[in-house]
Amino acid sequence: MVTEAMPGDAVEDVRKHLTLAAEDLDGNRVAALVVEAAGRWGVTAVWERVCAPMLAALPGHSAVEVAVEHAFSEGIRSGLDALVREPGRTSPGGGILLAAAEQELHCLGLHALAAALREADLGSLLLGAALPWPALASAVRRSRPHTVVVWSQTPVTGRAYRMARFAREFPSVWVHSAGPGWIMPPDGHLTTLSDALRTCRAAAGRRAAGAS
Repeated sequence: MVTEAMPGDAVEDVRKHLTLAAEDLDGNRVAALVVEAAGRWGVTAVWERVCAPMLAALPGHSAVEVAVEHAFSEGIRSGLDALVREPGRTSPGGGILLAAAEQELHCLGLHALAAALREADLGSLLLGAALPWPALASAVRRSRPHTVVVWSQTPVTGRAYRMARFAREFPSVWVHSAGPGWIMPPDGHLTTLSDALRTCRAAAGRRAAGAS
């Protein structure tokens, strides 16, 4: 696992090359740059210091800007999903389930968390975007995770009351909200990738200690 801090000049260099690749609509190049940078500096540093700030700064107003944003986002997702994978080996669920809230179509933050968990030798079950609440409940019953992280990007999908109801349904599971969409974040809200990774690792440690 990478422990060396990512210096400021490296941050600026990676941002510059990612910007050029995105402006060329070269998603494959974006993905390759993400893989290269994360391999050197770690998933968390690259997400928090490079990818997330760049995504937040994208204007996305004109047709050209929207196309650039899509190429950039898809390239980041592809890069994150390729990280820390061994061909032919299935990654274990690790007792951690990740899903976007119902109707939430944006969940790059979950892809970053899944990659960071793999980097930390922890697996996860990533169910992706727009998972209906009944489907999430069914997945919890089937996979029996110790931790569930639900992502919301916009206030339309960040319904705290629904999250509270879900948490009450599974009192033995650590349920966390994540992402900027929660207007009134429930208890246990995860605000950064570092926070989410630390929380998931602690939960896995507690589960392992309880099982021994």
